[in-house]
Amino acid sequence: MSTTEFHAWWAERRQAGGFSVERIPFDALDSWNFEPRTGNLGHESGRFFTVEGLQVREGGAEIWSQPVINQPEIGILGIVVKEFDGVLHCLMQAKMEPGNANTIQLSPTVQATRSNYMKVHRGAGTRYLEYFTGPQRGQVLVDVLQSEQGAWFWRKRNRNMVVLATGDVPLYEDFCWLTMDQIRELTMVDNLVNMDARTVLSCMPFMLPDEAESAGRDAFHDALVRSYQYQAAEDLDTPGTAGRILSWFTEAKTRCDWSARLVPLADVTGWRRDEWEITDDAAENFRIIAVRVAAGTREVTRWTQPLLHPRGEGRAVFLVRSVGGVLRLLVRARPEYGLLDQVEMAPTVHLHPGQGLADIQESCLRDALLPGGGTTRYDHVLSEEGGRFHHALTRYQVIEVNEDFPLDVPPQLCWMTARQLTDLLRHGHYLNIEARSLLTCLLSLC
Repeated sequence: MSTTEFHAWWAERRQAGGFSVERIPFDALDSWNFEPRTGNLGHESGRFFTVEGLQVREGGAEIWSQPVINQPEIGILGIVVKEFDGVLHCLMQAKMEPGNANTIQLSPTVQATRSNYMKVHRGAGTRYLEYFTGPQRGQVLVDVLQSEQGAWFWRKRNRNMVVLATGDVPLYEDFCWLTMDQIRELTMVDNLVNMDARTVLSCMPFMLPDEAESAGRDAFHDALVRSYQYQAAEDLDTPGTAGRILSWFTEAKTRCDWSARLVPLADVTGWRRDEWEITDDAAENFRIIAVRVAAGTREVTRWTQPLLHPRGEGRAVFLVRSVGGVLRLLVRARPEYGLLDQVEMAPTVHLHPGQGLADIQESCLRDALLPGGGTTRYDHVLSEEGGRFHHALTRYQVIEVNEDFPLDVPPQLCWMTARQLTDLLRHGHYLNIEARSLLTCLLSLC
């Protein structure tokens, strides 16, 4: 369909679902209960996820504790791709999630936890699951485990997949075929392309721009395209090579002298629970709430569940600079308590809801984010995981800094090309979810 036809179809899908999300007290949850001994909030089936406690210790003493979502099962985030008249198309879904600020968002072909596609909810089956599992599976182009928010999840991973279909693919009413160019255009619309689609799209290296076909628009665009094509020689003494980047990343992991573990939710300090929410005493962090959901287009049309509700809007920024005609991204080695491997590569700046510029330690980064500190190339508000978070919004930005911005940066930061980052996405636990989202946004600028 054309982009104009897509928007007409999208408006129709928004009206068709009979969606509603209502906040409820905890005692109105159906099949969810607080375990008397631990205080953990879980489903009576023992599946889906639990809300437990996270404790961080350093030098034998507790330095932080909070609630955290523990979802140990690995779900599938998968996109079916197929060629039509020589052009690759992605099969995308108009999917409702209870935490979405605008109800439905553009999602992968399959976006399902293991509990969902094993039908623990006793609902309908997951559309197109057979293209990712079993004997009818398509040709696998991407298959990698990637992390999700380390501040709110405990070691959560999902399987990011792309499969190529060669035969006829049935088209159901909540699905449509879109080209990569159309999807890139739609990332310029606030809260349209969801988080799960963004992470899978970032892992598609075969869709990188071609320098010969894309050059000549302007200096920034040309430098960006070269950044996707650039491959440095494998010389450990040359800044920015793969070997040096991996050594920098390993060194960042060795600097972590804290440890994190799950504890009973009842043992979390500085937090309290009433009939409506679990919240920190200072009312500065997120809350755990409960909702009742109606969605006519989902496998189960009515249910209740807990959600994590952030206070305000987050911000994730890649600072970029052209060096020798090649755009470099300033990447941070960022520790997060809930990550499986403690540290992953992140945007230059990532502020959680409630944080501001004063929370940025590096003065050069604070200055770059002030008005006039750089040229903003991308600036849109996008939603995080709507199945677990309620109205979790992040302002994603790409800001080009001037030539007077230092190339010599603190040890937690490293200049990298877009190609070097996308090459790492063939493996899990290198780039965090915010970095992957921003890479998808960056590709829309080509």
